[in-house]
Amino acid sequence: MTMKIALITGTSRPAGIGFAVARQLAEQGYHVILTARDLARAEPLAAQLRAAGHAATALRLDLVDATSMAAAAEYLTRSFGHLDVLVNNASDVVDFATLSALDADLDAVRSALDIDVLGPWKLVQTLLPLLTAAPAARIVNVSSVSALQIATGLDLGAELRAPAHSFAKHALNVLTAVLARALKDTRILVNAVDPGETATHPERGDEDEARPAADSARGIVWAATLPHDGPTGGLFRDGRPLI
Repeated sequence: MTMKIALITGTSRPAGIGFAVARQLAEQGYHVILTARDLARAEPLAAQLRAAGHAATALRLDLVDATSMAAAAEYLTRSFGHLDVLVNNASDVVDFATLSALDADLDAVRSALDIDVLGPWKLVQTLLPLLTAAPAARIVNVSSVSALQIATGLDLGAELRAPAHSFAKHALNVLTAVLARALKDTRILVNAVDPGETATHPERGDEDEARPAADSARGIVWAATLPHDGPTGGLFRDGRPLI
């Protein structure tokens, strides 16, 4: 049986959600491709998984560099010929200190849109031949509850907390629905997942009440391993719809 292949973007930190997702998929028998802009940060994490007996590869991938996406696609085509799971986890630095759209740094907004929306969009286009070559591929876009400030008027205690981050994640949710509709006649399911408040930066010391990355990763892995009759085009947290 051909091994299932999963590519996860933004896997550069040991405490990050991306690495937790990679570990859990590896434990389910996937060959995981850990990607980051800086290959030197992803390789030790892949090596850690290999030392534990899992199949793992580190790969450089920059979501604002179409050439690096093409190189990743070429590597996957040459090495595996298909891709079963794509997890768009990479995200720009959030602007939580900004509490109003009127104070938003538009350079930060552009950067967030490039990395959180346009990058995943281009990556899906680039990897689509590999995804369609898989028996039943899954695309998971890692979103944020911050996006619901725009979609539902959710009050997070500010006029618009983290406007660049929130706007980009809202756009990512819209992209998820658009891609799901575009792929409705295929075996590919596309969903967004809000991982919830997660302790991914222990060095900051401000996440004492947040849950571990391993707990948040389970909802992403759930969406990455949905059965053929699973949902598509939705936004979920821990396997439950948010909207």
